[in-house]
Amino acid sequence: MKMMARCIALDTDCAAICQLAAAAMARGSEHAKAICGLCADICQSCGDECAQHDMEHCQQCAKACHQCAQECRKMAAMA
Repeated sequence: MKMMARCIALDTDCAAICQLAAAAMARGSEHAKAICGLCADICQSCGDECAQHDMEHCQQCAKACHQCAQECRKMAAMA
């Protein structure tokens, strides 16, 4: 479990910032661009960490996080 501590912490951070980003965009927050940019950075970091673990669920998480990072970058550019 110790070897997964960073991964679990990043997963938690990723989920929290994604929820915040979705809420900010939904309400048209003036900070949506900045939040989406931060969300992209955190999702990228989470995906990079998950990709280092061989378990299938970690590989799936890495793929989802990297896709989310890409979409958040697009949203940040549009906001």
